[in-house]
Amino acid sequence: MLTFNKFIKKYQETKVLDIHEMSLNKGIYWLKGANGSGKSTLLKSLAGILHFEGDVLLEKLVSVKKNKREYRRLVNFAEAEPVFPEFLTGKELIDMFAKAKSGTNEQKEFYTQTIGLQPYLNQPLGTYSSGMLKKLSLILAFMGKPKLILLDEPLITVDLTSLEVLYNWIIERNKSEDTSFVLASHQSLDGSGIPVDAILSINDKQLLLSE
Repeated sequence: MLTFNKFIKKYQETKVLDIHEMSLNKGIYWLKGANGSGKSTLLKSLAGILHFEGDVLLEKLVSVKKNKREYRRLVNFAEAEPVFPEFLTGKELIDMFAKAKSGTNEQKEFYTQTIGLQPYLNQPLGTYSSGMLKKLSLILAFMGKPKLILLDEPLITVDLTSLEVLYNWIIERNKSEDTSFVLASHQSLDGSGIPVDAILSINDKQLLLSE
């Protein structure tokens, strides 16, 4: 699913991640790590947002460096604390993402309804609470037909009812479309019903895999 090739991420001259060679099969991964260990940096790099040395391949074919457009169509990302233009409405932003990701009207209706955001879609994002912004970012991450969805701290600022909805989204997309996930979370996924295939952790700038 993902292949790291001499991946190095630095801030200025300080190396924060060093993943020389590593391959991850399709599946659902729980990414653990202490604050400041590099979880968000890793996800943003995998999403094609941050520059890094080396390369990452999706399904051994699509390079984040050489095939940026195709790669970013197939990899979706939701930030831990999303920030969006305050003048746009929720509907406008969802429509923009759906167009870019080839999302459908059925997807837009399903995800906004099930997570309870539909009554607020015509309001400007500047009026949204942090929880509403988080729900919106999660909806955007499920637009289209991504091969990989990256969720940074998806369990924070979301109410318990919406968490159950999110768990069902993840389980359904993994089962029906074989979509892979990397979930970076301080909170435990135990009891969520999500079939985690393996645990990833970051230790001393290295990415470690445990079944």
